[in-house]
Amino acid sequence: MGNTMEIGCGEWGLRDRPLREHFEIAAMFDFKILEFGIGGGQPGRLSEFPSEREIIYFTHLKSKYDIKTPYCCLENDFTEKSSVRHREQLNKTLIQMESAAKCGAEYIRLFTGWTPAEEISEEIWLRMTDAFTKCSDLAQKLNVQLSIETHGVLEKCDRGFRHVHSASTRRDMVQRMTASLPENIGFNYDPGNLKPFGDFLLDIINCKINYCHLKDWKKTGEDQWTACAVGDDDLDYFELLSKMKYKGPLLIEYEPLHDQIEGIARSLKYLRKISSGVQKSVPVL
Repeated sequence: MGNTMEIGCGEWGLRDRPLREHFEIAAMFDFKILEFGIGGGQPGRLSEFPSEREIIYFTHLKSKYDIKTPYCCLENDFTEKSSVRHREQLNKTLIQMESAAKCGAEYIRLFTGWTPAEEISEEIWLRMTDAFTKCSDLAQKLNVQLSIETHGVLEKCDRGFRHVHSASTRRDMVQRMTASLPENIGFNYDPGNLKPFGDFLLDIINCKINYCHLKDWKKTGEDQWTACAVGDDDLDYFELLSKMKYKGPLLIEYEPLHDQIEGIARSLKYLRKISSGVQKSVPVL
């Protein structure tokens, strides 16, 4: 880990707030980088297929608050069991990639999908990798990079979520992807999402990380977890960041909705403790 960290704000934890508030909160913490999302029906995201008017408004907010938005999250599932739904997912994603580029995205986050790893047949796998290849071709034309998030399938439980392996968390599948996908496809590394599996995969994807989310998950019951701030539980980010070859911006993705500002502040306090290079102001709460 170097002497400095560039910290940005992830968008998922702000998903219930109007887009303007994302910029206001980022400015309050003196963040210069803000992640944004397209689709998925969340109030804090641009619509499924953003209009020119939406994109103009988004560009206005970037200028008004002097905040960059190089990272964009899309919602996709390339492991759909139905070939028809898979094709719909791919077509939607390709259109949204063009919208993301118009908004200034340089990196676009994609998922593998929400079919549990053990249910992914060879047919589904080949459809998934073909979809990523088609996205890769468009990404080159748009001059953007793609990032597959390390994210399992979440099953709601009475005290949180159960994490089930997806194609982007199971070791053998991640190895297969790194060996076969186009070179311009990297990974959005989210160590918090990997913590419940006990395998952080750095030995496989360290050289492929081009996007990074920071959060933690704490255990709330037998095989049940709830998301929390960086530093709220025992994930050792000093060790992880020291091992990571990626030196780009780190995006705090605080997921709970009841104390978003406080959770971001706690995350910054922890990051300040592990790196003297973090020069961010935590607001008085």
